[in-house]
Amino acid sequence: MNNDTSALKSRIVDDMKTAMRSRDQQRLNIIRFIMAAIKQREIDERITLNDTQVLSILEKLIKQHYDSIDQYKKANRPELVEKEQFELELLQSYMPKQLTEAEIDTLIQEALTSSGATSIRDMGKVMGLLKPKIQGRADMATVSAKIKAKLTELT
Repeated sequence: MNNDTSALKSRIVDDMKTAMRSRDQQRLNIIRFIMAAIKQREIDERITLNDTQVLSILEKLIKQHYDSIDQYKKANRPELVEKEQFELELLQSYMPKQLTEAEIDTLIQEALTSSGATSIRDMGKVMGLLKPKIQGRADMATVSAKIKAKLTELT
């Protein structure tokens, strides 16, 4: 096990204790759900997660909630949409401040320059440089599409 402590995980645990003390069952349920996902990955991989790894779990949970909200809207289940949106807001409260389009473009340009990328084959190199800087702060699919467009322009 590595000894990287996660400030984010500590914050989630503190929030869980606060929810228990205030008897906020709805909040407590989703925080326990988050902690279960973190613990599951720690047990599966026999590691202690750091902030970046916890963020990737939160991103996955957020994506699942967006998908659920979409499904519940299609099924005309407003009570379930409301529940999922509450949980989604709580999940998002643990995410870092989102990057602006201009900040994303600047980071992409810096990564293209420092990697020496010249074609679409260099996509992995560029993503490798960018991912640690933008994890949890931007939608990776959007970033990937922007990088592809830039690399296509170069060729």
